[in-house]
Amino acid sequence: MAIPKKGSRFITVDGTIFRWRVRRRPTYCQGNSWGPMTFAVELADAPGRVLLASLPCSRPDAWWGERTITIRPALVTATVRMALCHGWDPRQAGKTFDFALTDGDLTELMNGQSPAYDVPFMRR
Repeated sequence: MAIPKKGSRFITVDGTIFRWRVRRRPTYCQGNSWGPMTFAVELADAPGRVLLASLPCSRPDAWWGERTITIRPALVTATVRMALCHGWDPRQAGKTFDFALTDGDLTELMNGQSPAYDVPFMRR
Protein backbone atom coordinates (compact mmCIF):
# COMPACT_ATOMS: atom_id res chain seq x y z
CA MET A 1 0.00 0.00 0.00
CA ALA A 2 1.50 3.33 -1.00
CA ILE A 3 0.45 6.67 0.39
CA PRO A 4 -0.94 9.25 -2.05
CA LYS A 5 1.67 11.66 -3.38
CA LYS A 6 -0.70 14.62 -3.34
CA GLY A 7 -0.42 16.37 -0.01
CA SER A 8 2.65 14.45 1.15
CA ARG A 9 5.85 16.08 2.36
CA PHE A 10 9.47 14.99 2.10
CA ILE A 11 11.67 14.53 5.15
CA THR A 12 15.26 13.29 5.46
CA VAL A 13 16.07 11.01 8.38
CA ASP A 14 19.71 9.96 8.79
CA GLY A 15 20.39 10.42 5.06
CA THR A 16 17.29 8.56 3.84
CA ILE A 17 14.47 10.48 2.17
CA PHE A 18 10.93 9.63 3.28
CA ARG A 19 7.48 10.95 2.37
CA TRP A 20 4.93 11.53 5.11
CA ARG A 21 1.32 12.56 5.10
CA VAL A 22 -1.59 13.22 7.41
CA ARG A 23 -4.98 12.23 6.03
CA ARG A 24 -6.81 15.29 4.62
CA ARG A 25 -10.12 14.59 6.28
CA PRO A 26 -10.84 12.57 9.38
CA THR A 27 -12.46 9.19 9.16
CA TYR A 28 -15.84 8.90 10.89
CA CYS A 29 -14.19 7.40 13.98
CA GLN A 30 -11.50 10.10 14.05
CA GLY A 31 -14.13 12.81 13.63
CA ASN A 32 -15.98 11.51 16.69
CA SER A 33 -12.68 11.30 18.63
CA TRP A 34 -13.03 7.51 18.86
CA GLY A 35 -9.89 6.92 16.81
CA PRO A 36 -6.41 8.37 17.25
CA MET A 37 -4.67 10.92 15.07
CA THR A 38 -2.44 9.12 12.58
CA PHE A 39 0.15 9.86 9.94
CA ALA A 40 1.79 7.63 7.33
CA VAL A 41 5.46 7.44 6.31
CA GLU A 42 7.17 5.58 3.47
CA LEU A 43 10.38 5.70 1.46
CA ALA A 44 10.32 8.40 -1.20
CA ASP A 45 12.19 6.58 -3.96
CA ALA A 46 11.02 2.97 -3.69
CA PRO A 47 7.83 2.60 -1.65
CA GLY A 48 7.74 -0.56 0.42
CA ARG A 49 6.19 -1.12 3.83
CA VAL A 50 4.27 1.90 5.11
CA LEU A 51 4.60 3.08 8.70
CA LEU A 52 1.26 4.09 10.21
CA ALA A 53 1.96 6.03 13.41
CA SER A 54 -0.92 6.57 15.86
CA LEU A 55 -0.73 9.34 18.44
CA PRO A 56 -2.49 9.23 21.84
CA CYS A 57 -4.71 12.17 20.98
CA SER A 58 -7.43 13.36 18.64
CA ARG A 59 -7.21 15.26 15.35
CA PRO A 60 -7.53 19.06 15.52
CA ASP A 61 -10.52 18.93 13.17
CA ALA A 62 -12.42 16.36 15.23
CA TRP A 63 -16.06 17.21 15.79
CA TRP A 64 -15.75 16.94 19.57
CA GLY A 65 -13.25 19.01 21.53
CA GLU A 66 -10.65 16.51 22.66
CA ARG A 67 -6.97 17.11 23.33
CA THR A 68 -4.83 17.30 20.21
CA ILE A 69 -1.24 17.92 19.13
CA THR A 70 0.38 19.44 16.07
CA ILE A 71 2.44 17.06 13.95
CA ARG A 72 5.70 18.78 13.13
CA PRO A 73 8.66 17.45 11.10
CA ALA A 74 10.72 16.97 14.27
CA LEU A 75 8.05 14.63 15.65
CA VAL A 76 7.94 12.70 12.36
CA THR A 77 11.74 12.34 12.33
CA ALA A 78 11.83 11.08 15.92
CA THR A 79 8.94 8.68 15.24
CA VAL A 80 10.69 7.23 12.18
CA ARG A 81 13.87 6.65 14.20
CA MET A 82 11.91 4.96 16.99
CA ALA A 83 9.97 2.78 14.53
CA LEU A 84 13.21 1.69 12.85
CA CYS A 85 14.53 0.64 16.27
CA HIS A 86 11.30 -1.32 16.86
CA GLY A 87 11.65 -3.37 13.68
CA TRP A 88 10.12 -1.35 10.85
CA ASP A 89 11.92 -2.09 7.58
CA PRO A 90 10.70 0.43 4.98
CA ARG A 91 12.33 -1.47 2.09
CA GLN A 92 10.48 -4.69 2.84
CA ALA A 93 7.18 -5.30 1.06
CA GLY A 94 4.17 -6.14 3.16
CA LYS A 95 1.25 -4.78 5.10
CA THR A 96 1.46 -1.55 7.05
CA PHE A 97 3.56 -1.38 10.17
CA ASP A 98 1.20 -0.10 12.85
CA PHE A 99 3.08 1.88 15.47
CA ALA A 100 1.09 3.24 18.41
CA LEU A 101 2.80 5.95 20.45
CA THR A 102 1.95 6.51 24.10
CA ASP A 103 2.23 9.68 26.20
CA GLY A 104 5.51 8.31 27.56
CA ASP A 105 6.83 7.77 24.02
CA LEU A 106 5.95 11.35 23.09
CA THR A 107 7.78 12.64 26.15
CA GLU A 108 10.82 10.56 25.18
CA LEU A 109 10.68 11.77 21.57
CA MET A 110 10.54 15.40 22.71
CA ASN A 111 13.73 15.11 24.81
CA GLY A 112 12.01 14.69 28.15
CA GLN A 113 9.50 17.51 27.73
CA SER A 114 5.90 16.49 28.08
CA PRO A 115 3.84 17.20 24.95
CA ALA A 116 1.87 20.43 24.80
CA TYR A 117 -1.66 19.34 24.07
CA ASP A 118 -4.24 21.77 22.75
CA VAL A 119 -7.97 21.60 23.40
CA PRO A 120 -9.78 23.07 20.35
CA PHE A 121 -12.76 24.57 22.19
CA MET A 122 -10.38 26.55 24.42
CA ARG A 123 -8.81 28.42 21.48
CA ARG A 124 -9.58 32.10 21.21
